[in-house]
Amino acid sequence: MLELIVISTLNGVLFGMLLFLLSSGLTVIFSMMGVLNFAHASFYMLGAFFGYQLTRWIGFWPALILAPLLVGAVGMAVERYGLRQTHKHGHVAELLLTFGLAFAIEQVVQMIWGKLPMDYRVPELLDFPAFTIFSTNYPAYKMFMLLVSVVIFIALLVVLKRTRVGLIVQAALTHPSMVAHLGHNVGRVFMLVFGVGTALAAVAGVIAGPALVTQSDMAALLGPILFVVIVVGGLGSLPGAFFASLLIGLLQTFAVSMNGSLASVFGPLDPSTGASLLTDVWNVTIAQIAPILPYVLLVLVLIVRPMGLMGTRET
Repeated sequence: MLELIVISTLNGVLFGMLLFLLSSGLTVIFSMMGVLNFAHASFYMLGAFFGYQLTRWIGFWPALILAPLLVGAVGMAVERYGLRQTHKHGHVAELLLTFGLAFAIEQVVQMIWGKLPMDYRVPELLDFPAFTIFSTNYPAYKMFMLLVSVVIFIALLVVLKRTRVGLIVQAALTHPSMVAHLGHNVGRVFMLVFGVGTALAAVAGVIAGPALVTQSDMAALLGPILFVVIVVGGLGSLPGAFFASLLIGLLQTFAVSMNGSLASVFGPLDPSTGASLLTDVWNVTIAQIAPILPYVLLVLVLIVRPMGLMGTRET
């Protein structure tokens, strides 16, 4: 039991930090610009594929730097020539644009790399067990992923709350005309913010690609739970996204490792009742319902606290 708790906690924290690394960019974009980017998970996928391709050409470590820069450049182009043109038509137009962009990116990825998983491997420098706990070897690469996520969380908090750049960016959202009168190019600020947000998603893709499966549907697999994270944490709240990521990561990881059911607690139903559907529900294990638990949590949070656990805005 102790081994199960320790290993599940480690895996849950790791998965939660990966979710945060992915959701941090979307949180920055929304908190600074008010844009809920439905294509954010697609930029994560682009980061993974760019990282895979660059790793084959020049190695993993240069790819870890270059891939996010390339994806960030794509993100800035999307903001400059897409979102900036639709912003005047309201948030619905922005949502539709990013929604269509997600499908376009997926199709482009499939045309270039195909639908089969890529052979994206952990770099040799980190391909060893960091430590052994309860006869289980824990990979050093996973600890590297955890370290990157923590460093980015701290760096974002410092930049947004303690630096002049962060203050200008936040002021550009609420008082754009005043920021413009102070000599700052508001359009350029928004473009850079969107680029940084998509680059953060790409960092998640580059480092998650070797640990997870790099394939053309990876955005669809993580995209929905990404929005669960930012809504549960509170739209635009970076600490909220951090807390919600850890909460959902631990929730799913512990649920997957549990085989308990109503039948195991209260005993099997009397077969003479003839209620086959009720019998099936009675025998469903916690592990089987683990994938839907984050969405149950989302519904509960929206009912009890629509602004999210640490959010301050309801729209």
